[in-house]
Amino acid sequence: DQSKPYDSKKNVWIPDAEDGYIAAEIKSSKGDSVTVVSVRGNEVTLKAEIVQEMNPPKFEKTEDMSNLTFLNDASVLHNLRARYGQMLIYVSDY
Repeated sequence: DQSKPYDSKKNVWIPDAEDGYIAAEIKSSKGDSVTVVSVRGNEVTLKAEIVQEMNPPKFEKTEDMSNLTFLNDASVLHNLRARYGQMLIYVSDY
């Protein structure tokens, strides 16, 4: 959803055993650890190196993923899921 609130310093992806990655918001950081609250409401402390940056909402369901600000595993997976959910699984001829 392109209208959702977004803060590039707080909105991130965290690893999840069920879904691969889920959205979370950074609450605090100390040293090489960050404490986040996931979209499921769980507060978790993780190593900062496994937290992945989230793209701004304007890139939601983008056709050309090379335009993503943060081209990481979590963002690619999210974009593919979002496009598949909207039956946007095909790309245009270039």
